[in-house]
Amino acid sequence: MISLNRSSFLNNNSTSLSGISRFSHTQRKASAVVVAMSSNGRPGERKVIRAVMESTLSETREGGSVPDLDPKSTVGGGVEDTYCEDTATEDQLVTPWTYSVASGYTLLRDPHHNKGLAFTEKERDAHYLRGLLPPAVVSQELQERKIMKSLRQYQLPLQRYVAMMDLQERNEKLFYKLLIDHVEELLPVVYTPTVGEACQKYGSIFRRPQGLYISLKEKGKILEVLKNWPEKSIQVIVVTDGERILGLGDLGSQGMGIPVGKLALYTALGGVRPSSCLPVTIDVGTNNEKLLKDEFYIGLRQKRATGQEYSELLHEFMSAVKQKYGEKVLIQFEDFANHNAFELLAKYRTTHLVFNDDIQGTASVVLAGLVAALKLVGGTLAEHTFLFLGAGEAGTGIAELIALEISKQTKAPLEESRKKVWLVDSKGLIVSSRKESLQHFKQPWAHEHEPVKTLLDAVKAIKPTVLIGSSGAGQTFTKEVVEAMASFNEKPVILALSNPTSQSECTAEQAYTWSKGRAIFASGSPFDPVEYDGKVFVPGQANNAYIFPGLGLGLIISGAIRVHDDMLLAASEALAAQVTQENYDKGLIYPPFTNIRKISAQIAASVAAKAYELGLATRLLQPENLVKYAESCMYSPSYRNYW
Repeated sequence: MISLNRSSFLNNNSTSLSGISRFSHTQRKASAVVVAMSSNGRPGERKVIRAVMESTLSETREGGSVPDLDPKSTVGGGVEDTYCEDTATEDQLVTPWTYSVASGYTLLRDPHHNKGLAFTEKERDAHYLRGLLPPAVVSQELQERKIMKSLRQYQLPLQRYVAMMDLQERNEKLFYKLLIDHVEELLPVVYTPTVGEACQKYGSIFRRPQGLYISLKEKGKILEVLKNWPEKSIQVIVVTDGERILGLGDLGSQGMGIPVGKLALYTALGGVRPSSCLPVTIDVGTNNEKLLKDEFYIGLRQKRATGQEYSELLHEFMSAVKQKYGEKVLIQFEDFANHNAFELLAKYRTTHLVFNDDIQGTASVVLAGLVAALKLVGGTLAEHTFLFLGAGEAGTGIAELIALEISKQTKAPLEESRKKVWLVDSKGLIVSSRKESLQHFKQPWAHEHEPVKTLLDAVKAIKPTVLIGSSGAGQTFTKEVVEAMASFNEKPVILALSNPTSQSECTAEQAYTWSKGRAIFASGSPFDPVEYDGKVFVPGQANNAYIFPGLGLGLIISGAIRVHDDMLLAASEALAAQVTQENYDKGLIYPPFTNIRKISAQIAASVAAKAYELGLATRLLQPENLVKYAESCMYSPSYRNYW
């Protein structure tokens, strides 16, 4: 392999290519570097020739943010197109070596550009692939069919997960093509519920790193660690410390499966280019004794660091990220324990572009479902009463967004709107007599009421129209609870949101059966359709994947510098608007995932519009049609032709 960056090419060629790494939004034409064999035919002795290629490159900026772009241009995920992937078409050929030179066996090992048997005859000649591949030349579509046939033969979901991760590491475009085209079938494989089992067994299935591991060993040198990541233009970081992975608890360093899975969805569902995504795990130890004794555990073998030591490491990370990648890099906090999640969000939301998916993403997707459910149950949000089982990150986050939306619609004070929402935690109904002993994030929900110890008693006392589970405790919506909901609601809304499936408060079959087919049901993890009394009910899935990919894309294309609550409300309203009458007829309060990219574009457009309205957008010249602009910015996984 010959490594050739653009600066070295300029230094060794008399004809200047100045500006190749400094293109502006005016889309200047650039020259590409291609390779040719020298006369002796040995790859180690090549001569570099120049070939003019009509191409558009967005501005390259070391460690920078999204460049200022012409609103009419295609920017493929909102970040610089280092490899000129998204500006290429079948008629406008591109070489992957605009930035570096690679060929032969090295090319086949490069997941960004490897096409396997889809390399054409000309490409095999031009890039020294003869003999390294069988003679057959196949299409990407045939490769898709082959992989899907193979995946469907596996008996266990974890086997399919491992196979998909292997595919991502050898052929990135095929991985995303597969995930986009078969999203409903493969979403449960690459994310919840299968990702939970994958994290539990991550030490055993670990093959090669898929993200950055930053541990206490790196304290004082995190900026240097960030520089070790090969991609320089990062726009989205998903970070976890592994302390509260789904409903499975402390999995330490093995929580890496969560950032990897989330970012795969940012690309597949939201169109953010994979090279601009960075998964990060902050390893401060684990309190999971089973993992500490596991010989295959991949993290620090010590109890979790807390207090000042923890805070200093996280602060160094946040500062280093901003220094390295700029003001507009989105940092998504994922699966932090309650006490850290709220503190981190409060501490950095005014200085960084941060977003907590467990608090804000879950809230946004649930609010969208509730807004849509009003079409089935009638009334306004303010006319309904909401009861939560679970008062952690998800529960209080959802409750706050519901109250914000009620306040927005009724013009009532937020404190008054909160009185429509009640929460039950492990000690019973949260009431004012408990306020002094409550954690700070629970205190706004301590209303005047006599103490109530159990969920069933709370349901009978409050008589909610909507019951929401975010407890992480399976089978807590008992038959008695569901029957009580159905006794005073014609169409009780029941959302069992806890993940994975084993932790769901009830199953879809239980909700429909115990309510005699009257429940409006959705869950966090997917459930199969249920037949009851001759009618087929299709349960909805309140999956955060509806929200965060589109939200992230909207932040990127607008160049937003902060996440505002009004952006979350805009995302919820945009998602609810995508539910069709056909969906309602099936009892669905969420649209099918088959249209997720179009849904994400609508959400991105609404979020971007709100960013411009709030003065938080830094991308000047707001596009006239934000939906079309968002669609034009999406990464495409289709193969390119290489010279």
